[in-house]
Amino acid sequence: MTHNSDKPAPGAAMIRIGVDTGGTFTDFIVQDKDGLRVLKTLSTPGNPAEAVVSGIPQLAGDKAIDLIHGSTVATNALLEKKGAKIALVTNRGFEDILEIGRQNRSRLYDPAYSKSLLPVLRKLRFGVYGRIDKNGEEHESLDEDRLVEIAGLLRKMQVEAVAVCFLFSFLNPCHEKKAKDILASAGMPIFTSHEILSEFREFERTATTVINAYVAPAVSSYLADMETRIRPERFKIMQSNGGVISRKIAAAQPVRTILSGPAGGVAGAFAVGRQAGFTKLITFDMGGTSTDVSLIDNALSMSNEASVTGFPVRVPMIDIHTVGAGGGSIAAIDAGGALGVGPESAGADPGPACYGKGEKITVTDANLFCGRLSTERFLGGAMPLFPDRTAKRIKDMAKKAGLEPQELATGIIDIANTTMEKAIRVISVEKGYDPARFTLVSFGGAGGMHAVFLARLLHIPRVLVPKNPGLLSAFGMLCSDIIKDYSLTVMEKMEPESIAVIKKRITLGKRACADLAAEGVSPADMRLQQYVDMRYAGQSYEIIVAFDKNVENGFHRAHERIYGFSDKKRPVEIVNIRVRAKGKIEKPVLQMPEPGNEKPDMAALAGETRTVFDTRPVLTRIYERDYLRPKNRIYGPAIIREYSSTIVIPESAMAEVDCFGNLVIDTAC
Repeated sequence: MTHNSDKPAPGAAMIRIGVDTGGTFTDFIVQDKDGLRVLKTLSTPGNPAEAVVSGIPQLAGDKAIDLIHGSTVATNALLEKKGAKIALVTNRGFEDILEIGRQNRSRLYDPAYSKSLLPVLRKLRFGVYGRIDKNGEEHESLDEDRLVEIAGLLRKMQVEAVAVCFLFSFLNPCHEKKAKDILASAGMPIFTSHEILSEFREFERTATTVINAYVAPAVSSYLADMETRIRPERFKIMQSNGGVISRKIAAAQPVRTILSGPAGGVAGAFAVGRQAGFTKLITFDMGGTSTDVSLIDNALSMSNEASVTGFPVRVPMIDIHTVGAGGGSIAAIDAGGALGVGPESAGADPGPACYGKGEKITVTDANLFCGRLSTERFLGGAMPLFPDRTAKRIKDMAKKAGLEPQELATGIIDIANTTMEKAIRVISVEKGYDPARFTLVSFGGAGGMHAVFLARLLHIPRVLVPKNPGLLSAFGMLCSDIIKDYSLTVMEKMEPESIAVIKKRITLGKRACADLAAEGVSPADMRLQQYVDMRYAGQSYEIIVAFDKNVENGFHRAHERIYGFSDKKRPVEIVNIRVRAKGKIEKPVLQMPEPGNEKPDMAALAGETRTVFDTRPVLTRIYERDYLRPKNRIYGPAIIREYSSTIVIPESAMAEVDCFGNLVIDTAC
């Protein structure tokens, strides 16, 4: 079932579709001459492509398609340990670099701690004589005969992909290029570290290249299958950095798509928030299996220090923190009699008990039992809910726990809220930000039922709920420009006019422009942003700072904010230079609806229900969001339902519809 949500926008040459595959639902949003239309379907965990392939014809028919896709294939391959059989080729004596890693231990007081399983077996790690020194000069020639021998072994052992990582290849990649040429005879894809991550720190560079190789065959196969079955006119993939890239680049560097879906949500939240006049945002994306949060202080928060399954991934990503608390998170009583929620999820199959197949109680079931989720018009009436199945299971668990059913249900919701509160504290309080100075942007199918309660826990005064919040990740993909990130280690003293730094910046800039041109971007639509990684001499870690005439002062200010001090007398180093290249693409055109009055039209009022707040039932009005207009005010307690989500307005809160159709909720009116 499709759902019209906007007036017609200026027609484009073809239909643009944003698709986000999640754990429970796959979301579609379409921009064409008829405006924006949306669709949600249950995901197909066995093969995510099935949900995409079956959903697109419902929206596109036989029209030409410009497809922007957020994929979970790389993420799932990593989390489920179902990547390819890969090999690592490196310098002789460095075969065990992944195993050695760094001395950091993520769980310092866990006596059962053990390192994650390596994605490449010991027998498939090959060392080769040859060395580039710290100045980028050849210290020892490459053993090409050994590489020919390794190519034969790779064929015999049926390896699916190879990662090549040599010391100091970021200064001089000649050995990696030779190795790639020789190993290509083995007939499988070869990935070199200087193409994936041209930076120092060999452990991180090796790990990133290995992970890229590990997920590449699955991602490449998935994208090729999608292209064959859907045959889009254009096909772009959402990256973890908030931009899109071509299918071809995504297949070659899939490590850049690990946070593909969540990044689309943050990009969409930033676009909607900025349009509504808010640029200090905390994004809250609560879906079926997890919750993703990110902080935006006038710009997307970026990180180059992500860790996935215990290994560093040093490609630019939006700084997103994820916890296992979603609508499908399972509630259970442990051996000690304590109630717990998540991280295990019921997913799309079997799903929550109220979906008709699942046997376990989830957060969605608790919301339904408390009257916060309406059984009518769920997904616009396309999907029935089964409240009796939920009620029976909650009553049985409550009896076992010695609680009243309403106490159990609200307890499940409270535990989920506490988990999500901690997640927001990680990206705000723990990094020196006061949540009370930000606006909480709520989206995801389950976000609207928890947003105000979560905001109150953190003293956030305002919640912004965009239109179609359950599909904001897909919408964000339509709003995202082509973005390409480039980096290079330089290790220079802080001299902005350094000839070496200037030359390397120019080289990166030319490469960026050439790559954008190859993707069809005109020079007028290209934008280059320059950054540097800086540190005080003697430090081990860097801070990314925008490169301009005040770059040194910017570094001192950033150091003060993050660490509480700065030292302007201490020498400063430029470690890496970075270029972010943006190619502007067409954005959705949203029409402003006609304004109404403070009081909603009677057509918006759908009835009343009993909703449990603080274990007591309260008479609550139900509104249909499609009939709300700008200036309308809704006073809690109230429930606002729409196609992709349900928004709960508790007592002492008030929601107002702004001129763009967003709900702006005052959490303590």
